[in-house]
Amino acid sequence: MRHPEPHIFHLTPETLGDWCAQRKWPKFRAKQILEWVYEKGVADPHAMSNLAKRERDQLAAEMTFLSGDTLSHQSASDGTQKLLIQWTDAGTSPLPIVGQSANDPARQTECVMIPSLDRTPGGTPTRRTACISSQVGCPVGCKFCASGLGGLDGNLSAGRIVEQVWRLARLPGVERISNIVFMGMGEPLANFASVIHAVRTIAAPWGMGIGARKITISTVGLPKAIERLAEELELPVTLALSLHAPNDDLRRKLIPWSSYTTIEELLGACRKWFDKTGREITLEYILLGGVNDRPQHAEELAEVASTLRANVNLIRYNEVEGMPFERPATGDVRRFQEILTQRGVNAHIRASRGRDIAAACGQLRHESNKAESGA
Repeated sequence: MRHPEPHIFHLTPETLGDWCAQRKWPKFRAKQILEWVYEKGVADPHAMSNLAKRERDQLAAEMTFLSGDTLSHQSASDGTQKLLIQWTDAGTSPLPIVGQSANDPARQTECVMIPSLDRTPGGTPTRRTACISSQVGCPVGCKFCASGLGGLDGNLSAGRIVEQVWRLARLPGVERISNIVFMGMGEPLANFASVIHAVRTIAAPWGMGIGARKITISTVGLPKAIERLAEELELPVTLALSLHAPNDDLRRKLIPWSSYTTIEELLGACRKWFDKTGREITLEYILLGGVNDRPQHAEELAEVASTLRANVNLIRYNEVEGMPFERPATGDVRRFQEILTQRGVNAHIRASRGRDIAAACGQLRHESNKAESGA
């Protein structure tokens, strides 16, 4: 199905205002439309009651609101909710999404709503984090991750990135999204322009209204793109570096893309980031049982972390069927953290969320398509 352009979630007050002016609508229509979409959560033009009927009809005919379909909605026992979205043919940039079948993995991405385990006295989660995708598939090909099993199929447009947040905010029991992490499918800094456009919309008072300081961009490490991101000073986002190994030899075995750069080059870019922004970096480290979770790895990681202003997030691996990696033992994880702490590193163990709904990145798409193919 082909949708009309443009996509509402791609537009700003200025560009939507121009669109309305071309149709000789009143100047305030753009503001009203954006209020319906972002403040009231309405994506049906026919329900926008303060617009004239002819305007509602024209808006429905000439503007895309929701450009994908939800193929799967799963809820975990811990409150985590995950969506598998099938995108249609419009709204990708700059690569097209290929594939023609109704359930083609080349058109699917995942996004997750993760409620905080910290609760207020009334029992309401204090944080609701949206974990969103920036690409369809992934070019990085981490050996332990399901996202890149089929490689990269395309970049998501800014509108489709924002649409994921909007969809998650409309899920049952979710009053509003408080935090954003670009830790879903894809490498965000490889889709730089669309991600920055989306971040501006997510942070804008007229948009999702989620401050940039509550937005984290996670990258496997593109030094020049990290330095470029530091120049976006009006967007004080948090930078997370997906390190996953403390030395180049092991990292290149786990992350094929790391053959193009070294840890020292990445650390240099991160130091420039800190010098420019004054914001600490988060080092993300997935612990793989028997692979990168040994005491010597912790000692090496402590040396790496000591060279810059950073904290370390330790993430226990969520198993993916067909991949030769195992979840680390709890004792090994605790020992790993203890070594880092003893070396003066601020290290946290991230709570595992949504394990009963294929919550690992790319896992739902992977399992959905195995079932579709009868594998």
